[in-house]
Parts: sequence; structure tokens; C-alpha cells
Amino acid sequence: MTPQPHIALIGECMIELQHRADGSLHQSFGGDTLNAAVYLRRELGDTAHVDYVTALGDDSFSDAMCQQWAQEGLGLGMVQRLPGRLPGLYCIQTDANGERKFLYWRNEAAVRECFTTPAAEPILAALPDYDVVYFSGITLAVLGEVGRERLLQTLIETRRRGGKVVFDNNYRPRLWASVEAARAAYHLVLAEVDIALLTEDDERALFGYADSEQVFAAYPGIAEVVLKRGADACLIRCAGERFAVPALKVEKVVDTTAAGDSFSAAYLAGRLKGGSPEEAALAGHRLASRVIQVSGALIPR
Repeated sequence: MTPQPHIALIGECMIELQHRADGSLHQSFGGDTLNAAVYLRRELGDTAHVDYVTALGDDSFSDAMCQQWAQEGLGLGMVQRLPGRLPGLYCIQTDANGERKFLYWRNEAAVRECFTTPAAEPILAALPDYDVVYFSGITLAVLGEVGRERLLQTLIETRRRGGKVVFDNNYRPRLWASVEAARAAYHLVLAEVDIALLTEDDERALFGYADSEQVFAAYPGIAEVVLKRGADACLIRCAGERFAVPALKVEKVVDTTAAGDSFSAAYLAGRLKGGSPEEAALAGHRLASRVIQVSGALIPR
């Protein structure tokens, strides 16, 4: 790992409401790339600079988000605050097995203008100088068509300057006008990815791949492909080699929120620290196994 690499994670953080068994709601904050940013910063500590790239409003919830991120050690220099706007909101409902259902209110979220405001220009200019740029399928969806095009150009320039691009596929059908629109957007950015952190179920839902072999065959140009498969072993293809790393058994699953995000963060941290793909995947499984035993996206430090 280069001395103190600079890492940028792009996406959306929302107000999170956890619907509890007694009918009460517990309010916190979460979002896939934000979850990954927090866990990545915790894993790497002061050995890296981790910045979050998003747009928020000028409301008290946005203030509280920024305060929490600063306490976690995230850099806020790439966070836009848009007057009169608000962050998105979602509610998590979990069943007896810890499986989750999400309800979203995000159509007017400030992040939709993240790459289209005048204030975005210096941010877009600075991103290609980062050592690692990380984003997700949810990032793609919420940025909109213009934002996606600007992101794509940023990824191309990042790689041209020697940076690495990391993508977590996180496909959410309801965020897209059609599956065809999602496929087109994914295909464009996947051509500019160095490490693909893919959830097998999402690959099936988006592209119809029947099994892991079809997934790996679909991405011959990506140097490192990690296939997350829940409680089953994750599968990795890196430098022409293939690995299977078993997940850790958990006695009781409380909430699977952020399981994939935390795995991705610990995996990336492991690789940045010089660990092998197998070592990084074990770290990913370890963190994810802790996360799913606690309610909410971010477990206490």
C-alpha cells in the first residue's frame, strides 16, 4: 500500500429508521457506500485518508450526518451542502430470520444533483488524483443520467493517472426506470473497473446469469472479481487464479443490513494493506459476521 493512500467513496447517505418489534422507530444514518466508508476507515485507521463524496441539504439531519462522519474520521471536503434540499430517508423492517425489507423516500434527495451543480466542478476535477475511487450500483442509480456520464469520465481519468477503481454492484430494481437502463449503465462503468465486488444474487437479478461461472465469464477484462454469496463461500478470481473462501457461521442473525458493505470494506482494506485475496476475504467475512449480529448498518466502534 502506498503511504497513506487517498480513497474517495461516492454515493448517498440517508436517514435510517429501524422499525422495532414494539412499533417504535430508532433513527440513525446509513447508505451502502457510506457504510463501506466508515468500516474502511475503521479497518485502516490513520494509515489512509478516506473521504466521502456526496450532496446533502442545509438541514439539521445533514448537520448531524457530517458530525457523525467527522467523528468516524472521514474527510468532509468533498461533501456539498445544497440550500433548501434534504437527504433521502429509508425504513428497515426485519423478519424473524433477520431478513430485511426496505421502504424508501428518496426522489428529492440532494445527492441527485451531486455531479450537476457548479460546486461539483472542483470535486470532479480532484477525484482522478485519488489512489482509489469506490462507488456502487446505487451510486449509479441516484446520480441520474448526466451524473453517470460525468462519473464515467472521472473513472477513465482516474485510471489514466494510475488510480484504482472499485465497484460494488448493489443492484436495486426500484431505483431504475427499467432493467435495460440499468444494464446499459452498468456495462459502461464495468469497462473501467479494477476490482469488482459483486453480489451473486444481484448479478442474477440484473443480468440473468445462472451461476458463478457465467458471472466470471462476463468480466474477462476485470483484474480482480470477488463474488459475494451470503452465507456461502465467496469466490475470487485474481491474477488468473481462483479462490473459494468459506464464510463464518453465526449462531443468530439479527439484521443483515450492511453485511455486503462491511465485507467489501474489510476486503478492500486487506488488499490495500498488502494482504492476499484469501486473507482479505477472511477479514471481510469476520467483519460481516459481527455486523449481522447487531441491528442497523453501523455497529458500535
